[in-house]
Amino acid sequence: MSDNDIALPPSILDTDLYKLTMQQAILTEFPDIPATYRFNNRDKTVLFSRHCVEQFMAAISQFSNLSLTNDEQQWLSKTCPFLAPSYLAYLAEYRYKPQQVQATFEPTSEDGMLGELSIIISGPWVETILWEVPVMACLSEIYFKTVKTDWNYDNQEELAFLKARTLLETGCVFSDFGTRRRRSFHAHELVLQGLIRASDQFTGKGSLTGTSNVHLAHKYGLSVIGTIAHEWFMGIAALKGYERANSVALDLWEKIYSGSTLIALTDTFTSEVFFRDFVSDPRRAQRWVGLRQDSGSPFSFAVRAKGIYDQLGINPAEKLIVYSDSLDVHKALELKKHSDSLGLTKVSFGIGTFLTNDFKTVSSGGGEKSKALNMVIKLASVNDIPCVKLSDDPTKVRPFPAHRTST
Repeated sequence: MSDNDIALPPSILDTDLYKLTMQQAILTEFPDIPATYRFNNRDKTVLFSRHCVEQFMAAISQFSNLSLTNDEQQWLSKTCPFLAPSYLAYLAEYRYKPQQVQATFEPTSEDGMLGELSIIISGPWVETILWEVPVMACLSEIYFKTVKTDWNYDNQEELAFLKARTLLETGCVFSDFGTRRRRSFHAHELVLQGLIRASDQFTGKGSLTGTSNVHLAHKYGLSVIGTIAHEWFMGIAALKGYERANSVALDLWEKIYSGSTLIALTDTFTSEVFFRDFVSDPRRAQRWVGLRQDSGSPFSFAVRAKGIYDQLGINPAEKLIVYSDSLDVHKALELKKHSDSLGLTKVSFGIGTFLTNDFKTVSSGGGEKSKALNMVIKLASVNDIPCVKLSDDPTKVRPFPAHRTST
């Protein structure tokens, strides 16, 4: 694990599908709106080294070398028909602009070698939206090459295989959502290889539906999976107002992606607020294929979602529930059992960090966990208007900045 190799993504498509679908939506609806994103290290006991930050910025400086290949463009055109030719032409011309990323190291140790990291990304929303996922993946990989190095890749593929086998044998439908907080690109590949091997060997009620990572879906012949992220709702609310923001965001999305699989993210302003908007248009609720739960109690959410569909006269068994919040095998199995008992038979699990960043320390003989970074990059403002995310989990709230820009 030499830190001499820059942790540059192997492809511009080494990102999650919803970044491309949201970029297309922004290109269509808000092509000239400026935006700002901010990094948040949720675990304040975790410090970065000066060397780590230097390596990180060296990697960022080379992102401008990434571009869509002809082969990738043709593959996207065939695989993702909801991506319009005009958008794919835009993406082919797109280049990252490293000057949009400002990283600041703030030393806190006596020798000045350890400290906190601030990252601010600013520029046109249609451009800056692509930074979040690869920036987080890049930072994680460099951190574990330069700061926390007490780990190795031993048995990672086998570990992923065993996890997948358990999920498959118990009838779980699941996908890989692990790009942002993965240990490294190599770790991500090992995990996918284990998942694919298990999927090939254990066929039945359970299934591996694919990966959110576009590049790895292309490389390994998997389906590419994606819904919508919080930033779509956050940006729409800031630009259009918070009254009925969920409805406005859903309607705009459906205008662009009518005929595609529509799965609504429910917790940007709390699920209760979402459901209030959701029930206001029963026909839209029927058109949307399902819901994604990403914070709060998934068990309570299942009961609430069933109740909402019953209230609207919609058969809950026909609707998909996607769980994606801090999942592991045990939690997925419990949720499947709970969902089955409610008659929610179409459930899927988007599993991230538990797959791509599940490591033990070497010095403990594998007895202690080598913890993943608990970090996020969230939309802070659009058009100089602050953005907010409330969530169903108080620890995930992204409040308005202390100094709010006048509008």
